[in-house]
Amino acid sequence: MYRRFVDDRIAEALADTRVVLLCGPRQSGKTTLAQQIAHTEIPFFTLDDAVTLNAAETDPTGFVRGLDRAVIDEIQRVPELLLAIKTAVDRDPRPGRFLLTGSANLMTLPRVADSLAGRMETIRLLPLAQAELRGTRPGFLPRAFAGDAPVSTNPVVGAELLDIVLAGGYPEALTRSTWRRRRRWHLNYVEAILQRDVRDIARVDQLQAMPKLLRVLAEHSGQLVNYSGFGSALGMNHVTIRKYVGVLEDLFLLRTLQPWYSNTLKRLLKTPKLHFLDSGLLASWGQRSPELLGRDRTRFGPLLETFVFGELLKLTGWVDDPYRFSHFRDKQGNEVDVVLEDGLGRVVGIEVKASATVSRRDFAGLERLKAACGDRFALGLVLHDHDRTTPFGRRLAAAPISTLWS
Repeated sequence: MYRRFVDDRIAEALADTRVVLLCGPRQSGKTTLAQQIAHTEIPFFTLDDAVTLNAAETDPTGFVRGLDRAVIDEIQRVPELLLAIKTAVDRDPRPGRFLLTGSANLMTLPRVADSLAGRMETIRLLPLAQAELRGTRPGFLPRAFAGDAPVSTNPVVGAELLDIVLAGGYPEALTRSTWRRRRRWHLNYVEAILQRDVRDIARVDQLQAMPKLLRVLAEHSGQLVNYSGFGSALGMNHVTIRKYVGVLEDLFLLRTLQPWYSNTLKRLLKTPKLHFLDSGLLASWGQRSPELLGRDRTRFGPLLETFVFGELLKLTGWVDDPYRFSHFRDKQGNEVDVVLEDGLGRVVGIEVKASATVSRRDFAGLERLKAACGDRFALGLVLHDHDRTTPFGRRLAAAPISTLWS
């Protein structure tokens, strides 16, 4: 059992907020964490149970009425419960009355966002981070935004780095001892979600096309979004593809990363990038086996970028400070894979390289970003497969991937 670093945020939220929603992909550990919090003192209900689901669907108000406190698991299956919860917490506004978990982004539904505005705090739980697996509290974000290049105390490189990227972070998948068995778990996992959860949040007319779409998207993870191109490979129009990608985002399988912009730079591309949220899931759906990557290391780059992006999302999910994610790319081809901006407007740029060798050319995009940000630019990093940090000028450095959890 791994300690989840988000539990401190949950405890703080329950102490002063009427409703707390713990959201994230299925099998990321939400139910286990919610059960630990409920223990024996708070009633626990899961809407994955057929009897409980029927009772909640039949009479949402009656289901909630009389509950002093409760944990309700997989709330997206009966969103009508949220209106009943609103009524209950308006009558009795004590903090910590309801802890909800959801495997879909309920806040994209207008009636949900409006009904619990000011009454609910949303906390994200993604699959296990490397820091959680190792039981370490990384200082990566504070150091980076202070302008200090991070260092790795226990660097992970080469074959070991490849193994952890291919494994991903889903707790159940990590119990499988081989990539072949983890791949089978990842494939079954997504197929189950597509059959069970898609209908809870959206009307999808061509459900049978979703696995094919995921395979197409796996080939383009880390690249600029091209809905028309995705659609042409499947015989579907760009409007439908955009909708279906949105559904996969709401189920926490994908994330589109919006472009960074600045009034000081006019020739910036304004197209978002596409990322899977788990590198193991991407490896399985993109058929990137250890044998293939051993023969063709160039295919490791997009997978490693997805891994780094996911680790950064997890780091920001444990803290209260707001962070904005984006990517940078201009029309001359200069790019930065991930741009992080904190609540004070400070900017950290991160470029990801699968190679052990880094040169000045790898900092071209970071240099452009640094010039555009001026004093707001805190640090530019090239994270790569290496064991030590190397400075490349003022507020620029190359650092090991493993600094993310050291």
